Formats: sequence, structure tokens, C-alpha cells
Amino acid sequence: MFLILIIEDNTDLAVGLRNNLEIEGYRVVTAADGPTGLAATRRDRPDLVVLDIMLPGQDGFHILQSLRREGFETPILILTARGAESDKVRGLKLGADDYMTKPFGVLEFLARVEALLRRSHGIAAKDGPIQFGPIHIDPAARTVRRDDHDVQLTPKEFDLLLALAMADGRTLSRETLMQTVWGYQAGVLSRTVDTHMLELRRKLEPDPANPRYLLTIRSVGYRLAR
Repeated sequence: MFLILIIEDNTDLAVGLRNNLEIEGYRVVTAADGPTGLAATRRDRPDLVVLDIMLPGQDGFHILQSLRREGFETPILILTARGAESDKVRGLKLGADDYMTKPFGVLEFLARVEALLRRSHGIAAKDGPIQFGPIHIDPAARTVRRDDHDVQLTPKEFDLLLALAMADGRTLSRETLMQTVWGYQAGVLSRTVDTHMLELRRKLEPDPANPRYLLTIRSVGYRLAR
């Protein structure tokens, strides 16, 4: 089980990222300032560091430079609200492996985390085609086919379907889906998930009123049955 260190002073964001990473099976530790994050990296030797730039105590650039000078080869993913090209170039030149600008989508974040770990540890990709019943999902191409016919999904419908498909049969709560697909903070609930699920059933289920694959788990959320 991979260990990921999040160095981020925005508590809500750190908690949200931690929850989503733990759902995916990662172990996660967090640090809320630069010195604590630097010490945690040296102590815990995480498999990946998620690093904010604007931090109390020491900024992310200083931490990145210090770790690379000390010989740490741990993959580092920068998350920052600073989207200037000069900041991105500086981060990459100092040794960052990837760079994401806030705000960002949770699914993209999880995909980048997986890609960095796959690259550094030589693990197999999990983003191959997904099949259930007559439905074929191609995550890389972001396409869906039913009985060999293309199905037109909106971006959020596709993200919702992919989140359920990648859960391997586990039930995901509406709150988890709101965080994962829409990037909302913990505690935010909406009928948005239900509305999108109705559309997915209409487009994918043989009998949308009696779904076979996109199932409601009463008082909990949704899951995909294969």
C-alpha cells in the first residue's frame, strides 16, 4: 500500500484529498506547513508527495529544492493556485514531476497520482478498457459504447460512470461522488448526483425504470454491478 504525503495548509482541501486517496486504497499523512512537511518527508519516506507552493514557514519551492539536493527521488506533484507559466517552469526545473493548478478535478488528480506511482514503481496501468454487460468504457479516449454503438455522455456523466466503474463494485455515497466527480468539499450534498444517474440509466440501461447495472443502495448511495 503506497504512502502519500500531502503538504497543504488549506484544511478542507487536504481532508478532501485525503478522503479520496484513502478510498482508492492509499495510506495518507498530511502536514499543514513547510517545516512540518519537510520533516515528515525525511521521516516517513513517502512514495509520493503532494506539495502546495504557498505554505507557512517555508514555501513549496524551498521544500522541493531541499529534497532534491538531499537526493530524494520521491515523485512530487505540485498543487498551487499560482498558475503563471514562470512558476510552473520554476517548479519543474527544481525537480517537480508534475504540476496542477487550483481549482482542479478530483478524477484528474487521482489519475495523475496513479500515473506518477506507476512511472516510479513500474506498476501496471489500471486505465484500460472497462466492460460490464453490453457497456464498454474506454477511459483514455473517454468514450462509451453500448452494443457496439457509441453513447454520447456529457463530461460529468462520463466522470460519474467512471468513478462507479473504478470502485470495483463498492458502494459510493452521494457525498463521496460529489467530492470525486464535482470536487465539492465534504458536507456538501446535492440532487445533482441523482439527476445525472437518471440520465446515465436512460442512456445505458435496457430498462431504466428497473436498472440492472447502475444500482441505488438505499440510504447509502450508488454502485455499479457487473
